[in-house]
Order: sequence, then C-alpha cells, then structure tokens
Amino acid sequence: AIILIHWLLTVWGCMNYMLPLSYAWGNFSVLAVGIWAIVQRDSLDAITMFLTGLLLTVLTDIIHISIFYPSHDFLSDAKRFSIGMAIFSLLLKPVSCYLVYRMYRERGGE
Repeated sequence: AIILIHWLLTVWGCMNYMLPLSYAWGNFSVLAVGIWAIVQRDSLDAITMFLTGLLLTVLTDIIHISIFYPSHDFLSDAKRFSIGMAIFSLLLKPVSCYLVYRMYRERGGE
C-alpha cells in the first residue's frame, strides 16, 4: 500500500512538468527498491535501503519543491494540483518511514 500510494502521488506530482526529472528519478528509484523489499521478505538489506531512500527523498523533495515552486501569477489549476500532490506525498513520507521502520524491526533489524 505504501508503494502504491507514493507511486500514484509521484505520478500526479510529475504530470505537469513543473518539477525537474530528478524529482521523478529519485522517487521512482526508491519505489523500485521498495518493490525489491517486498519481493525479498527475508532481506534486511532491501528494507534498509528502502528506509534510507525514503529518508533521503524527504530531503530532496523539500529542496525540489522549494526551488521550483512557481510564483502565484503562473499557477494554473493543473500546476496547483500537481504541486499539491507532491507536497501531499512529502507529508506522507514520515508516516511511511515509520511503517517501513516497523517492518525493518519485524525482519530482525536492531
């Protein structure tokens, strides 16, 4: 569910080409690692990399949104929706990090 929600919000955040390609590459790469963590349920490395990637994308998302946020004059409805979904994804990431950390603990992480 975590990967599906963040994938959908990232797609919606990228649909207006307001954010650079590095936003999409960073988020989709972390989601690919998340799929790896789902497939290999016994791998502690996969879930650790997914958690680390989520934490890093929190920082990079803040930087991307703050640098590329347009002025009020250039905000259309589509751009407003797109940036809103990117911000919503950013706000959900700490909750996702907590849930992934609980999965890390269940797999035997310290």
